[in-house]
Amino acid sequence: MSDVIFALASAKGRAGVAVLRLSGRGAVALIEEYVGTGLTTPDRSLRKFKSGGELIDEVLILTFAKGASFTGEEVVEIHCHGSTAVVSALLRILGDHPNARMAEPGEFTRKALENGCLDLVQVEGLADLIDAETEAQRKLASNVMTGALSDKVNGWRRDLIRAVSLIEATIDFADEDIPTDVSPEVLTLIDNVTRDLESEIKGSFAAERIRDGFEVAIVGKPNVGKSTLLNALAGREAAITSEIAGTTRDVIEVRMDINGLAVTLLDTAGIRETDNQIEKLGVGLARQRAEAADLRVFLTENGEIEGLKMTPLVDDIVAIGKSDISASSEGLKISGKSGQGIDKLIEIIDSSLSNKAAFAQTATRERHRIGMEQALHSLNTGRALVLDGPEVSEIAAAELHQGIASLNGVIGKVDVEDLLDEIFASFCLGK
Repeated sequence: MSDVIFALASAKGRAGVAVLRLSGRGAVALIEEYVGTGLTTPDRSLRKFKSGGELIDEVLILTFAKGASFTGEEVVEIHCHGSTAVVSALLRILGDHPNARMAEPGEFTRKALENGCLDLVQVEGLADLIDAETEAQRKLASNVMTGALSDKVNGWRRDLIRAVSLIEATIDFADEDIPTDVSPEVLTLIDNVTRDLESEIKGSFAAERIRDGFEVAIVGKPNVGKSTLLNALAGREAAITSEIAGTTRDVIEVRMDINGLAVTLLDTAGIRETDNQIEKLGVGLARQRAEAADLRVFLTENGEIEGLKMTPLVDDIVAIGKSDISASSEGLKISGKSGQGIDKLIEIIDSSLSNKAAFAQTATRERHRIGMEQALHSLNTGRALVLDGPEVSEIAAAELHQGIASLNGVIGKVDVEDLLDEIFASFCLGK
């Protein structure tokens, strides 16, 4: 396999500047074949990129030394003019070099992981940062990528390793003249980690919602203006509207940004008893998606929700639709046609979801939460065994070892090859 990989690191398409990245042993020497010798690491130099004596482009060359780059290897970046022709020519020329090959998706980041520049959690944070649509997602992903969760997990591991070492010392040197009652310090270490894990697990649900996006379901009887409301919130014709009740049969989804939070609005089928089998399926799906949503907006004719067979939760919103023709004078009145109450509704949705998001910690994926839950279970079992006395010290130590192993899985200190393949498949070539 070639020592040097390369790829377009910037977005495809016409631009003022494009960036090509090379990584691997001999990357600087390879690029000197086209831009001339004399490059050092680190270096930045304006050079003429030539192939076969022909000038391809005038480029800026940036070099990074091994151990001081994103991948941990010798890295070169070529900043060229961003025309399709220039980029294509450079990629073709590099591809013809016998010691270079096009990178696989995510291969630069895989090298960073293999060389210890990033751990598994940071790789996931980087993937989330690339995919971030909103400010809240960007902040959360950046926090994870820069090591916030990794630092927590490594701190917990250190405390548990200390606890295990204390227990095992009493086992290995049971006949020696050393203090044998280490349980107070061991229990303190376990309790501190347990408290932190419980807090992180609790906050992981909100963090997962920020990462994946909150779901807000618009619920109501047929023809109360749900689709019109969805269109008003989305600012476009996302759903078909009609005076004929039951027009919406499937769940229509619209993604939007509400004050930095990614939100998916769900326009559900009107809920009513019906003999139409297709509509009945739509009503069943509407109930299912509404019950699973983070927030529900109950759109009514007069503020009453009888007949929906759904009870609003504390944070759910009950509003009166078609306020432009409604006779009701109480409650939150909304008109998708005139726009009345739309800003107020968005304000209420924002407040409710922001309150939920405020509990977010740094664990952003179900995988993180499951690993921490497994560790917590081992700690609880281990704590009980420590209290049972030195006779079961070996079993207590084994439980704590299992807790450490669960935390190792969170940050990738175990075999996670299949998981890595899945993560890197979502990366672009230049990352």
